[in-house]
Parts: sequence; structure tokens; C-alpha cells
Amino acid sequence: MSKKAFHASKLEVHFKSMRLDYPTPDEVFRQLDEEFHFTLDPCATPENAKCPTYFTPEIDGLKQKWFGRVFMNPPYGREIGKWMKKAYEECKIKGNCELVVCLIPSRTDTRWWHDYVMKADEIRFIKGRLKFDGKNSAPFPSCIVIFRRNKE
Repeated sequence: MSKKAFHASKLEVHFKSMRLDYPTPDEVFRQLDEEFHFTLDPCATPENAKCPTYFTPEIDGLKQKWFGRVFMNPPYGREIGKWMKKAYEECKIKGNCELVVCLIPSRTDTRWWHDYVMKADEIRFIKGRLKFDGKNSAPFPSCIVIFRRNKE
């Protein structure tokens, strides 16, 4: 493999995820759950769900009404903008949720970041890189985005 081809394949990892269902690191979720006491995980699988109530891809959390105290680690692919829009609307516009806490990549150059994340009540940037698979650091920075229902 040429040096140029090797460099290109190495960079590809930074921009493309082969999986969309990486589980939230247990310690990250534990700390957030101690603070927020979550009741719903809207984008999970039975293997990686963090809350007793969760929506699987077959149920499609984007089509469901969200409720309670939501923890969301959305798929990080092209669909992430739809998940951020849903989190914002369910909490801030519709008022269905008390709060939505999102674990997302810190992609400040994207449209969805400016359309939804910038309207959040709080953004917490995570120091260092998370290890979603328990072994390798993510090739991107992460953050916690918090939407709280507007007070009447």
C-alpha cells in the first residue's frame, strides 16, 4: 500500500463509522444518571440500552413520542441531525420531556450543531476522547448537550 493510500484509509476512520450502535461508556452513563435519573433511551438496542424503557431501531424512536427524563446517545452517522432535531423539538417545542441529555460528537461545523445544539440549555465539553468500545479512543471529541423543558 502506498503512503498516500495508507494515509487516506487512516483518515477515513475519522469521518466514517462502520457501526452506529456503539454503547455509551458505563462510567459516563453512571455519572449522568446519578445527576439526571433517566427514564427513557430512545435510540438503543436490547444489548446497549441504558434505561428500563427504550426504543429499538425497529420501534424507531424518531417516530415515537418521548417522555420523562431522556438519555440519548444517537447513531453518529448521517442521521444524527434528525435525532438532534427530535431531541430539541420533543423537549423545547412540544414539552413532552422534562429533559433530554445527549452524548454526541462535538461537530461544531455542522448544520445540525448550529440549528439545534446552539439552542440547548447547556453544553458540556468532555476533556479527552471517550472509549466507546472500551479499548480505543474515539477519533473525535465528544460533548454532553442538555435540553430542558421550558417553564410555563
